[in-house]
Amino acid sequence: MSKLILIDDEPIFHKIVQMTLKHSELSNQATYSFDGEVVLDYLEEKGSESQSLPDYIFIDLYMPLFDGWDFLNRFQNIYKSLKKNIKIYIVSSSVDPRDVDRSKSYPFDTTFISKPVMKNIFDSIGYAN
Repeated sequence: MSKLILIDDEPIFHKIVQMTLKHSELSNQATYSFDGEVVLDYLEEKGSESQSLPDYIFIDLYMPLFDGWDFLNRFQNIYKSLKKNIKIYIVSSSVDPRDVDRSKSYPFDTTFISKPVMKNIFDSIGYAN
């Protein structure tokens, strides 16, 4: 099983993902955060310990204070130093094609997923890896 971190400012979305993951093969170890900056601090601290790092990070783009774009910009500075290739999934209710295009501009792999996230999305990620 994989480790997953969800970063989103909506508590209800945390709960939806939590309930969906119970019935998915993707992850049995999920961490939920409202603050991407805290997650980045953790990644910087534990970057040399591959067993401590998540396999997946799901992040919302539009959050108050430290948003998904801030996260991606800072992650860009550290991802090469991490001892694990973390897959980034952008989960957003945005329908703006510019957001999808911008998300593809990062040098690390990102996948754009539109909310709401359904069980079949998690299953397809789990089966693909």
